[in-house]
Amino acid sequence: MDLQGKAAIVTGGARGIGLAIVEELAAQGASVVIVDSGVSISGEPLEPEIAQQVAQRIAGSVAVCGDIADPDVAREAVDLACRKFKSVDIVVNNAAIIRDAFIFKPEPDNWDAVIRTNLSGAQRLLGAATPVMREQVKNGRAPGAIVNIVSTAGIYGNFGQGAYGAAKAGLIGLTRVVAHDLARSKIRCNAIAPFAATRVTESIKPANEAQAAYKAKALRVPARHVARLVSLLASDRAAHVTGQLFGVRGREVFVFSQPRPAQRVLQGDGPLDLKALEPHFTALVTDLEAFSGDPIL
Repeated sequence: MDLQGKAAIVTGGARGIGLAIVEELAAQGASVVIVDSGVSISGEPLEPEIAQQVAQRIAGSVAVCGDIADPDVAREAVDLACRKFKSVDIVVNNAAIIRDAFIFKPEPDNWDAVIRTNLSGAQRLLGAATPVMREQVKNGRAPGAIVNIVSTAGIYGNFGQGAYGAAKAGLIGLTRVVAHDLARSKIRCNAIAPFAATRVTESIKPANEAQAAYKAKALRVPARHVARLVSLLASDRAAHVTGQLFGVRGREVFVFSQPRPAQRVLQGDGPLDLKALEPHFTALVTDLEAFSGDPIL
């Protein structure tokens, strides 16, 4: 997974999974722009200079202390990578906040904040970075890679996570679109749903015993396993892999199926009947319940 000579941008890169990704990319030889606004898990100001502090201790890294959902910050990150490292080869969209609320207790400002950071932030950075990445390919540089950090909450759903789940599901959709948009340039785009001890995991408020068991086990899972897959997908070894949705839980690596028709029936002129489709219905379980087994560490 040699990344020598490659330059990466990692959002939310000063803590948790983002920090593990920065450390792994740097260990494999990449130069890294760390983008982090230093907010709490709910998006409140907390440590505004943390990105700079992290960059000072990781060789070959620089920092942008700002909100990636701000188009100016996204452009600043890309400009800094080009100015300091002469390229943008790897983009990792990891920045996220969480503000849970049941759908019957809507809080529009919280919804907007989560969508803005978790989904619009990724779009802002890709909008700034991909023109540079495409131009590099035209000039003979090897195609780069994009990795979006999503969540099983966007696949399975979970209680009270309307904003978070919707943003992460949207990021899965954006992953597929970007993979199509950049296929001609051979720039790949994939997504990873991580399982690891993070501030998101710590914020879980279990609604039942299964969810409590999930939280306890997830808090034992180190983030480095997620970072290793990011590094692989960013390397030339994964030059043929794009548009895929992966999961990482400790040493386990999953590839998720993506929604495709599972059964087909024809409507007649009489009353509709769903019986032929019912065997293919998807069970209504949360992501915490679906992955409540023991992780392999």
